[in-house]
Amino acid sequence: MAKELWKGNEAVAEAAIRAGCRCFFGYPITPQNEIPEYLSRHLPEHGGCFLQAESEIAAINMVYGAAGSGVRVMTSSSSPGISLKQEGITYIAGAELPAVIVNMMRGGPGLGNIAPSQADYFQATRGGGNGDYRTVVLAPATIQEAADLTQEAFDIADVYRIPVVVLADGMIGQMMEAIEWHKPKTRTLPPKDWATDGTQGKRGHNVVNSLFIDAKDCAEQNRKLQAKYDRITENEIRLEEFLTGDAEILFVAYGTTARIARAAVLQLRSAGVKAGLFRPVTLWPFPEQALRKRAQADSVQAVIAVELSMGQMIDDVKIAVCGAKPVRFIGAGGGVIPAPAELVREANTALGRQEK
Repeated sequence: MAKELWKGNEAVAEAAIRAGCRCFFGYPITPQNEIPEYLSRHLPEHGGCFLQAESEIAAINMVYGAAGSGVRVMTSSSSPGISLKQEGITYIAGAELPAVIVNMMRGGPGLGNIAPSQADYFQATRGGGNGDYRTVVLAPATIQEAADLTQEAFDIADVYRIPVVVLADGMIGQMMEAIEWHKPKTRTLPPKDWATDGTQGKRGHNVVNSLFIDAKDCAEQNRKLQAKYDRITENEIRLEEFLTGDAEILFVAYGTTARIARAAVLQLRSAGVKAGLFRPVTLWPFPEQALRKRAQADSVQAVIAVELSMGQMIDDVKIAVCGAKPVRFIGAGGGVIPAPAELVREANTALGRQEK
């Protein structure tokens, strides 16, 4: 199959169309603007609806409405815009509706800047809205993965009736790479017999709702949601390991930082240091057991979490490692990107080695 050169944001938009997305509601914010720009031109060509809402809050509530009718729907934004969508996301999760939410992260907090960042990890994996809810979080590290995971996100959303977040950073959105178009793995998708798409006199009314006034009813809904989250944890964890089999130093990184860490691994290997990379592809559910098993290997002397933030994923890394090995951190907030050489220095320090 011939490869094509695609920009990250545009590949995400095209992947959504190929996945059957037929409604998009959003509001412009850098560095993800090419997603709505591309969809505004091409989604109507496929019989879809593109609508630029008056605000991020309006956009996510339009997503709620479209998802409730059973249509495949997506929104995209960047960090401050996703913050504004949090109330709508918790409503969508509580009502058990499938939707895809793309966040091309930028520096923060507040308005911050438009530089690439990974400081929305807590927001995505812990839920920025109220209540006990989760969203599946997929973290691509390449444009190929951005396209593949966006397509699969719609199937995951439909199978579990859950919001799925595609979490990347501005660099993934803005860079260009050659990709091939793949079809997502075949899944048996459940019927959307819960959708509010009209009864046509053939059934009773469907009600889409996240309001449970009686505490016992709300508790039962929470137990139902938790059982679903347990199934997702059992079935949907994704990860990649690179040269981890004999690693003395184990980097843990996702997205863009995983690319930097991979370069550092190769530099360290060329200098005789056995380094490896453990890359979570699902940030929730986090591959906790797999990381624990890898970190507890006799060869591993230290684990280094690498992030474009002041340290957020490191909490999950520490939980997974469970004190078996020392966990160190390298990263920065505000859109500053570490070079592979910084990771090499940290690895040598962890091993008590002097750089040549």
